[in-house]
Amino acid sequence: MSDLWKYCTEEQCRQFLLSLELVGKDGWTDDKKLACLYAVSNHVEEHYHTAVIKKKNGKERLLLVPDPLLKGIQRQILHNVLEERPISKYAMAYHKGASLKDNAAPHVGKEKILKLDMENFFQNILFSQVLQSAFPGKYFPPSVGTLLTYLCCYYDYLPQGAPTSPAISNLVMKPFDESMGKWCEERGIAYSRYCDDMTFSGDFDADMVKRKAGAFLNHMGFCLNHKKTRIITRNRQQNVTGVVVNCKPQVSKEYRRKLKQEIYYCKKYGILGHLERIGDKKYLELGDAGIEKYRLRLIGKMNYVFQVNPEDKEFRGYLKDFV
Repeated sequence: MSDLWKYCTEEQCRQFLLSLELVGKDGWTDDKKLACLYAVSNHVEEHYHTAVIKKKNGKERLLLVPDPLLKGIQRQILHNVLEERPISKYAMAYHKGASLKDNAAPHVGKEKILKLDMENFFQNILFSQVLQSAFPGKYFPPSVGTLLTYLCCYYDYLPQGAPTSPAISNLVMKPFDESMGKWCEERGIAYSRYCDDMTFSGDFDADMVKRKAGAFLNHMGFCLNHKKTRIITRNRQQNVTGVVVNCKPQVSKEYRRKLKQEIYYCKKYGILGHLERIGDKKYLELGDAGIEKYRLRLIGKMNYVFQVNPEDKEFRGYLKDFV
């Protein structure tokens, strides 16, 4: 398909790249815009710094965060190039309108749920896969596609922390999603993928599905994280990316209980009094700004409940006291 660009001149490639509007401010010449893009792409690793965030299980996740210049370029790539590309209907994360509820919905009331997880998902998406899936010769002159790939990669892989990485991961995983989804539908199995979390539900042989998914992923350069494989039958609480799906999509009883407890103490003692009682220095040290930040955090937790179940009258009542 790259033959389409065989007769494309160097000047036409320049104009194609400029048309993507990736960088520049008022008054920047075309030459300055191009010089900036090439300078960044030639030393892209120097435009990242590492950041560590704690996960819910107490473990740490290492992020590679681009500096403001590279982040601005990547956001333009995301908005002007990647967001319009079609992805699989089985991909439930990292696109407009995606939600945890949508990921959980196909698995409500099923006999069995199989949950699979991929190891080092973003790090295992390599430069060649990004070029082929996100910026292929079908749509981009080779020189432009290669430049865009450099701007979205860290050395030779996809960095977790760049704004372009989630959208690119969906494009890379599209062949897997489409083939796995069709295979599952032919056997009456529901399938969805949320980032590196794959969920299968129905009445099926879990080992057969695991082997099928594992073989396909290995062919693509991925591998399953066997420690995170879970099989959940109907007589237990079935949880899909934080949403309970035994009867209807709902947040877990434990999540609701803890949130109601927080709300109760905030109403009884006030937010400041509650923070003083539990000794939460993270918010107390910020003064009034910390109280406001905690209030917004509570509202965010309640909005998560509504995202899963918009008809939750109990938490609708609680929300009125915090807005």
